[in-house]
Amino acid sequence: MIPALLSWSGGKDAAWTLHAARMRGGLEIVGLLTTLTEGHDRVSMQGIRRDVLHAQARATGLPVVEAWIPQAASNAAYEAACGDALAEAARRWPGVRDIAFGDLFLADIKAYRDALCARFGWTPHYPLFGRDTAQLARTMIDGGLRASLCCVDTARLDPRFAGHAFDDDLLRALPAGIDPCGENGEFHTCVAAGPMFDAPLALQRGETVLRDGRFAYTDVMLA
Repeated sequence: MIPALLSWSGGKDAAWTLHAARMRGGLEIVGLLTTLTEGHDRVSMQGIRRDVLHAQARATGLPVVEAWIPQAASNAAYEAACGDALAEAARRWPGVRDIAFGDLFLADIKAYRDALCARFGWTPHYPLFGRDTAQLARTMIDGGLRASLCCVDTARLDPRFAGHAFDDDLLRALPAGIDPCGENGEFHTCVAAGPMFDAPLALQRGETVLRDGRFAYTDVMLA
């Protein structure tokens, strides 16, 4: 088994990557690496609260390494924060130089991660890459994953989907051209339960707000 970190957003793809890694073997996930935004105390892009993130981590039985970026961070600032977090992880787990990502099919994102990992001396892994996303979405749901849409890109998808459960009803309702897993950035999710957790999280839905004139964020809080 190769000890590895997992890039953890708090969403369904990261969560299912953890489940897949545990089921498949080969990688032993020893910790989660999450990017958070300063001033908001939330997971970057997903907008998940930090206390929800740590509740998720406890449910997986894994510690979190936090990479903090400023608001409206430049690419250089993001990469520097990632480098610092990976260096911290290397000190915490001497010898660990592998990291798993939940990317599904975007080759340009994969190439970017490959290059960034090479720069820092880490080896990337993509347990879900290349999977058919329609089939994968149903596999997640049938496998017991429970999540909700915590962020919707309203330039791609109607804001009424913000806060919707990631379930069969959602898959039936998504317009043509929208990826069932939101891999093109149409939506992001917050996971509350699944086979990667030792117990479901008690979460409640908060208000939905529009940010940057484009992204509809539905708050998810610990109940």
